[in-house]
Amino acid sequence: MATTLPGGTQPEKKGLWAWINKRLPVTEFIQDQLTGYYAPKNFNIWYFFGSLALVVLVLQLVTGIFLTMFYKVGEATAFDSVEYIMREVDFGWLIRYLHSTGASAFFIVVYLHMFRAFLYGSYRKPRELLWLFGMAVYLALMAEAFMGYVLPWGNMSFWGAQVIVNLFGTIPGIGPGLVEWIRGDYGIADATLNRFFSLHVVAIPLALLGLVALHLVALRRTGSNNPDGIEIKEKIGPDGHPLDGIPFHPYYTVKDVVGVGVFFILFAIVVFFVPTLGGLFLEGPNFEPANPMSTPEHIAPVWYFTPFYAILRAVPDQRMGALLMFLAVVLFLFVPWLDRSPAKSIRYKGLPSKVALFLFAVSFIVLGYLGLQPAEGLYVALARIFAAIYFAFFLLMPFYSPIGAKQPPERVVYHAH
Repeated sequence: MATTLPGGTQPEKKGLWAWINKRLPVTEFIQDQLTGYYAPKNFNIWYFFGSLALVVLVLQLVTGIFLTMFYKVGEATAFDSVEYIMREVDFGWLIRYLHSTGASAFFIVVYLHMFRAFLYGSYRKPRELLWLFGMAVYLALMAEAFMGYVLPWGNMSFWGAQVIVNLFGTIPGIGPGLVEWIRGDYGIADATLNRFFSLHVVAIPLALLGLVALHLVALRRTGSNNPDGIEIKEKIGPDGHPLDGIPFHPYYTVKDVVGVGVFFILFAIVVFFVPTLGGLFLEGPNFEPANPMSTPEHIAPVWYFTPFYAILRAVPDQRMGALLMFLAVVLFLFVPWLDRSPAKSIRYKGLPSKVALFLFAVSFIVLGYLGLQPAEGLYVALARIFAAIYFAFFLLMPFYSPIGAKQPPERVVYHAH
């Protein structure tokens, strides 16, 4: 039974934990961010991918640190150092496959996380800034992935860098000079590798961590959205907590731990049995050293860039294709203001919004497939059709989103699961 000092005050706690807590507010942080942070009680599996993205980010940072211990940046040394890691370093093959598979896993998780935002309107007021920070994270992740893709200096890395960097040459006026500045030379060479290595291991990870922190701070400020799109902070109980909320810990931390366990089982199956996944995660030509005199039969980026690559190739004019590819990414930034529906969640939006989201998801997946195929015949025709569907989702959103919307309920709808 705890003793109480005269005046009703509690005796000062002692021990190592008390010593640490006096100098670092660990207990206050746990109470404020976990046990004291109330999340909607109707979360479903779609709300798991945000925390999983943090897990994969940590995995990438840790494995990346170990890879840099043995990687030798340079036109003459990069490919051989990767082979050395794979063949000579203890468990080097495992670290490399964890990192390469983790890159693809990161994009899978992020794409699912973004799709959940479209499902339940997580980009709507008051979460516009939260969405913009999330999109900034996505852009930084794309840059980080591209730089890292070039570093192994395989043949596909070399030619992929040629294609992507040369796209900047389509910018009127400054294009050629910008391309030369990015490469640091007149071609993809030693200077390019040095620049990309510096950006990949220092500059972009720092920016990425800062943007993730801002994303989490914005989330903490506005609170989490939920499948009904109802703001739980608007209905507070006598205890000062949301009526439709429950503490994030232990209720959701336990669920997240289970989900992470399932993820790592699937992740381990890929790493140990199919780390290249038939060329989707690691292409065959990238196990050959970079060769400016030998072009791969079919140049294509990694799968997570292929939807935008298909849009690029769908237009005969390279400059117009590059512009459409740029717009395909930039349009995401305007979604909070394009969506005019009175309901946030897809549950209460009209049939046109549901059909549009379905077609958008299908178009993105199909464009991803078409970006892996040769730019010829039927593949190009299909790319144009699905690119039109992709852009129509954004450009027509102000017109179809208000149609048929229903009034959301006053309180969240909870289904035990």
